[in-house]
Amino acid sequence: MSHTKSTELTPITVNVDEYLGLNKYEVDEENPHIELVDEPEDKEFLKLIKVCPAALYKIDASGKKQFDYAGCLECGTCRIACGDSIIRKWEYPQPTMGIEYRYG
Repeated sequence: MSHTKSTELTPITVNVDEYLGLNKYEVDEENPHIELVDEPEDKEFLKLIKVCPAALYKIDASGKKQFDYAGCLECGTCRIACGDSIIRKWEYPQPTMGIEYRYG
């Protein structure tokens, strides 16, 4: 039995934007709480696209990797999925910064 691995992504069909939009974010523009290495490996980055519940990791139409820590749910999924392979820094935001949950 032969299994082939595909790097194609299955489109995300769940739309949580409505619920995420209810949350309040205080973004610390001068001190990002998540930083990636300069050139993240494709395989590791694809993992983050699949597992990040806030969809902060993306690849645009030209194939460029995009990441924005604003809107982070602070769940730590990216840290668990990839450890320090492509995540240079992961820490909780400074006091009064980050997410304030307003739904659920």
